[in-house]
Amino acid sequence: MPCGEDWLSHPLGIVQGFFAQNGVNPDWEKKVIEYFKEKLKENNAPKWVPSLNEVPLHYLKPNSFVKFRCMIQDMFDPEFYMGVYETVNQNTKAHVLHFGKYRDVAECGPQQELDLNSPRNTTLERQTFYCVPVPGESTWVKEAYVNANQARVSPSTSYTPSRHKRSYEDDDDMDLQPNKQKDQHAGARQAGSVGGLQWCGEPKRLETEASTGQQLNSLNLSSPFDLNFPLPGEKGPACLVKVYEDWDCFKVNDILELYGILSVDPVLSILNNDERDASALLDPMECTDTAEEQRVHSPPASLVPRIHVILAQKLQHINPLLPACLNKEESKTCKFVSSFMSELSPVRAELLGFLTHALLGDSLAAEYLILHLISTVYTRRDVLPLGKFTVNLSGCPRNSTFTEHLYRIIQHLVPASFRLQMTIENMNHLKFIPHKDYTANRLVSGLLQLPSNTSLVIDETLLEQGQLDTPGVHNVTALSNLITWQKVDYDFSYHQMEFPCNINVFITSEGRSLLPADCQIHLQPQLIPPNMEEYMNSLLSAVLPSVLNKFRIYLTLLRFLEYSISDEITKVFEDDFVEMRKNDPQSITADDLHQLLVVARCLSLSAGQTTLSRERWLRAKQLESLRRTRLQQQKCVNGNEL
Repeated sequence: MPCGEDWLSHPLGIVQGFFAQNGVNPDWEKKVIEYFKEKLKENNAPKWVPSLNEVPLHYLKPNSFVKFRCMIQDMFDPEFYMGVYETVNQNTKAHVLHFGKYRDVAECGPQQELDLNSPRNTTLERQTFYCVPVPGESTWVKEAYVNANQARVSPSTSYTPSRHKRSYEDDDDMDLQPNKQKDQHAGARQAGSVGGLQWCGEPKRLETEASTGQQLNSLNLSSPFDLNFPLPGEKGPACLVKVYEDWDCFKVNDILELYGILSVDPVLSILNNDERDASALLDPMECTDTAEEQRVHSPPASLVPRIHVILAQKLQHINPLLPACLNKEESKTCKFVSSFMSELSPVRAELLGFLTHALLGDSLAAEYLILHLISTVYTRRDVLPLGKFTVNLSGCPRNSTFTEHLYRIIQHLVPASFRLQMTIENMNHLKFIPHKDYTANRLVSGLLQLPSNTSLVIDETLLEQGQLDTPGVHNVTALSNLITWQKVDYDFSYHQMEFPCNINVFITSEGRSLLPADCQIHLQPQLIPPNMEEYMNSLLSAVLPSVLNKFRIYLTLLRFLEYSISDEITKVFEDDFVEMRKNDPQSITADDLHQLLVVARCLSLSAGQTTLSRERWLRAKQLESLRRTRLQQQKCVNGNEL
């Protein structure tokens, strides 16, 4: 069996070894998974695996072992493939078994033909996901992963895609019609059909997918291929991900880290010169897929590569500074968490000072921004998401770059974020809600198709007078539902489908926001810098990278801490609530109490305390009192603005 680094460069050789030892016994599949699991446990082994996120596709060897950090954007129908098939040598009549798992194209050796009538052939099922890079992933996250990756790669000579060694980040207008590839073996290239399955050329290769329409029917590749990224300006590869085990565990919008075998075989890309011949071989009754569906589901492999997954892990977060899974009781993870928690107080104090400067000297607003950034939906009671804490920062200077630079500060702190500029034009023309395209049989993404723990900053200071049309009204409604219920209703034409989410929404506005918010804090600047850009840039450059990394760890880690309230403290705040209602029935409502509990929860976690203490309860009441007093003062100054 291959050894050394062959598991990285020739993983199919490893699979072949286990298959040869075990034959049709399904144990060989489990042994393959265990083998790669053990390999990745070796010292720093994951860092040696090339990543599609960091390495351009033309630097990766076909059929090599790769990894990919991604979000599931869409889920295609399950597909059937030939798990095991038998070939017959035309000269010696010798029968050989082959495996079709982890492959798009099954290689038949010289003089070999598929025995379609063999009782040993098996048809199995796999699930295909359409995956994209994590939407809104921060630059510092990308850079940290790049710096950590130690994979050694060089431009692949065995496969030359049409892009000719241009990175996908530089390929905005790439040619979508791949050049014809030369066969490794001499001989004329042929196309044929055997029992509804396709094979081509010398050496004979049999496509393991049983769908005839998907691969060989005529595709219209003349128009640009939409990679269906949720956010504008995103770069990176989209992939068709083939999952063989436990795909029911994964759902749309999940963040995954995948390890598998890269498939970029040119036969997956339909060559224009071969279209007419291939189409003539197909039975029109079998080609039920529309041309648009084939175009979307079978894009050129040089543009949308395939990954055959051996190992897949759902990620809690994408912060490269923390262990991938914070809930595991591994000694390494526990040691990291306990070590960081021991120095939490000075980190919080420094972060509060940093955000106070970013908010122009307003320490109360900085307190609330910290609470917002560590808030998360920790559970749902019926339809009510508990733990969400949408903050509206009002009083932001209009016609200023303040909100833009404040977002840049947030970008430097959180792993994933997006700034929505709330202009009339954007609200009327941008696509917020993902919708089902039944012609192409795919989910067309929208701005609100975001993974959990994304920070969405909505800038209302750019809003001018104007008329919202019907799409604009729908977009405002979608934002309101996201904030209130932490859900997005995807449009399936004939019905709406609820997709629960966990997105931190932060609204900047001049007056009170048009959107609902859990908490409004009015900005009271203590200084107005003459040059906002210079001020914010100097603020960022003054922070040591090591300190900035501590801020990033702090804000991610605290979201995952367990939290509880003792019976004793429950009695305290119940008594407080009764007392406040007794003194002034209008002063506090049940909703106010709920918000106070959320503030107390976030405040406790921000100090590293996983239970609510009396001290933190009193501090939460104090913060809320200061915030309300400030709003009342502003209301007196500006009339009914707030």
